[in-house]
Amino acid sequence: MTCVNCSNGIEKFLNRQKGVLKTKVSFASSEGEFQIDSKLFSREKLISQIEKLGYKVEEDTKALEEEQLKSFKELKKLFITSISITIAIFILAFSNIFEKTLNTYIIFVLASIIQFYCGARFYKLAYKAVANKNYDMNVLVAIGTSAAYFYSTFVVFFPSLFPEHLRFIYFDGAAVIISFIILGRFLEENSKQKASDFLKKLMSLAPENANVMDENKQIKTVLVKDLKLGDSVLVKIGEKIPVDGLIIEGNADINTSMITGESLPVFKQEGDEVLAGTLNTNGVITLKVTKESKDTTLSKIITLLKSAQSKQIPISRFADKIANIFVPTVIIISILTFIVWGFFIGDLQNAIIASISVLIISCPCALGLATPIAIVSSVSRGAKEGILIKNPEILEQIKEIKYAVFDKTGTLTKGNISVTKTDIKEEYFKRIASIEKYSEHPISKAIVKFIENKNISCDEKIENIEIIPGHGIKVSIDNIEYLLGNKKLLEDNQVSILEKHLNFYEKELELSNGVILVAIDKETIGSFSLEDELKEEAIEVIKNLKNIGIKAVLLTGDNEITASKIAKKLNINEVYAQVIPTEKYEVIKRLQKEAKVMFIGDGVNDAPSIKQADIGITLNSGADISKDAGDIVLINNELNSVIKSINLSIETMKIVKQNLFWAFGYNTLGIPIAAGILYPFFGIMLSPMYAGIAMSFSSVTVVVNSLRLKMKKL
Repeated sequence: MTCVNCSNGIEKFLNRQKGVLKTKVSFASSEGEFQIDSKLFSREKLISQIEKLGYKVEEDTKALEEEQLKSFKELKKLFITSISITIAIFILAFSNIFEKTLNTYIIFVLASIIQFYCGARFYKLAYKAVANKNYDMNVLVAIGTSAAYFYSTFVVFFPSLFPEHLRFIYFDGAAVIISFIILGRFLEENSKQKASDFLKKLMSLAPENANVMDENKQIKTVLVKDLKLGDSVLVKIGEKIPVDGLIIEGNADINTSMITGESLPVFKQEGDEVLAGTLNTNGVITLKVTKESKDTTLSKIITLLKSAQSKQIPISRFADKIANIFVPTVIIISILTFIVWGFFIGDLQNAIIASISVLIISCPCALGLATPIAIVSSVSRGAKEGILIKNPEILEQIKEIKYAVFDKTGTLTKGNISVTKTDIKEEYFKRIASIEKYSEHPISKAIVKFIENKNISCDEKIENIEIIPGHGIKVSIDNIEYLLGNKKLLEDNQVSILEKHLNFYEKELELSNGVILVAIDKETIGSFSLEDELKEEAIEVIKNLKNIGIKAVLLTGDNEITASKIAKKLNINEVYAQVIPTEKYEVIKRLQKEAKVMFIGDGVNDAPSIKQADIGITLNSGADISKDAGDIVLINNELNSVIKSINLSIETMKIVKQNLFWAFGYNTLGIPIAAGILYPFFGIMLSPMYAGIAMSFSSVTVVVNSLRLKMKKL
């Protein structure tokens, strides 16, 4: 496909066929999705009908890329041939190398090569477009250059048919037009490939083969697509992780930069999850396959990116409608221009020049490219920043957002329990940590981590530990009883809490922190206060949202004391606490009655709210169902990416509007000039050659402007 009218034409043609229920063709990604009634319209017929329109169909991505590369090389070859011959035509036209008549005949032969060899693609596509009642830019190019070429041919071979003052030849003009349009196509194709580079890099991340270990620890190399859930896979130093999995043996530093955007390798050990496409930099690990190749995080990212690049935003659909009625309108304007100059003014020469120039200068390439190229650039730039834009339609809505509603746990907070303070003396830490080390409970892990961070070892051997579910731990060492747990555990074991320890305990409870009491030999020694820590960037994100006029709202299932404490730290004034998932959904709907709402969450319980919100943002660390519901997935799990997403959307819409303004402005200004409106006042008449250059320049301008997104600071 050469422009957005091609994709529109395929859709229009197929939608008229009985048995075709739904079509969606993307010029940007060169992909199509079709829903058909197989009883009325077969898959084979679908392919043959598309090929009938003049387009080749590939059902494999690799084959498509090969065809695109082949087409790209063909365009390059055509441009080199065309521009070389055009230069030769100009040399002959402005020199006396041969006798005048011979010179003219040689120019005719060279121009014919350009017209029917280099320009053959325009004739083929124009014919099929008209045959299927679709009028695209190929029709304009074919009509415009043919008019210039055949007029010149008649002047060369039948000069007596024309008065002396109308015996002009425009072979050079037609040649330049074809050369520059091919150059424009070449640059457009090149820009599309560059904009999709990140997607291609992602697709090449996952290795094709994997080392599978059987029950006898024997290693066998198999294709990644043949791996099954539960398989054990060995990953050596310098190898890429083939699928998402859980490390069951070994540890290593994993380079995750292409997936999460983290610049430094992340240490992973037994029990940690690793993602397909990431790189094992310095260890040997064995992992258990948890997701098949088609379901990995990487494959989902690739699928979503492809889908996002093929979607259109509302402003794009408006541009497409304009582009689709533009060509017939231009042809009418060209005919009227010829009639006015030829019959009313009586200047046949200017009639020919003006009507051809109108056809050439008004090709809607820039209009068709304005939005798709910007979307492709935006999606790929977002992916590089760890922002996966699933639904580009939100790019146009973000400017209207007035509320940013946040879930708390795992979104604004780290989702990990940690010890924040204690009134226990350090002399007890080693034994406490040695006891807690034997429990897998998150609270026990938090206490062990807190003590280990003080460089205190926890290597005492402890026996006869009794873990009491819902209460805590009880252990006897050298006939001394140790209790670590909640108040109920101590009461059940007839331990009285000293007043100073009770004051600390109750104060922390009032702050809605978790508190673990510790008693030795029936006497309390103090307690640990625990809470879910705020993410470092949370305060800055809320502040930045306020600076751009977006009100932050906290929406959580936690109790009011905890919610209020978090809200106070973040300077959030509107808080909804102790709400169940259905109530969260209702809060979003209520806020939407006032203004557009963005929701940021990560849990299964957030999925309905994410889906209901005008813009749903979810974290990659969240549940699969919430990621499916979201419009944007933050692959790097960084809250700062919320601001980056907003900035990227704003910049994308600026680029789209600049592109559309340029495209509409160019045609609004260019068509009257090409029609000769300046001639009566300034004697300026735009020749078809310069019209062709101007048209190509407009397309290149739109492409270059869109690629600026790759360099924008977010």
